[in-house]
Amino acid sequence: MRIKFEIPVEFQVFETKVQVRIDDINYGQHLSNDRLLVYAHEARMRYFRALGIEDEKSVGGSSIIMSDSAIMYRNEGLWAQELNISIYLPPTHSYGFDLFYSVQNDQGAEVARIKTGLVFYDYEKKKLSKAPIGLENVLTPIIASFQE
Repeated sequence: MRIKFEIPVEFQVFETKVQVRIDDINYGQHLSNDRLLVYAHEARMRYFRALGIEDEKSVGGSSIIMSDSAIMYRNEGLWAQELNISIYLPPTHSYGFDLFYSVQNDQGAEVARIKTGLVFYDYEKKKLSKAPIGLENVLTPIIASFQE
């Protein structure tokens, strides 16, 4: 059974651009599937940095860890294309939040949809922890896009 999910576009919080590098290309001469999760991580860290969060161990004063991920491949990404990555944050839950990513090429075609589940984690106790109070106020939308 194939994974299918919709992007909750009403919850867009951020967007950024990345360029496909030659070392992101596989033997089929298109974007390697594993690089899309790397791009999602890069976009997430740019979003966090725009919020003033310097790393994934200080999100609202707590650490996060990825609990799951899913990628729907839609079209090829090609070398030197500029990809636009939009991030969507639906309502948070008691132990974390999900982020959805829409990846489009510079022609506007959808390259992929990505979903990552992020939960709060206590690295000392090696167990899940509750989301910090006021998490929704920490993960606010960033109107302007961010590019490095």
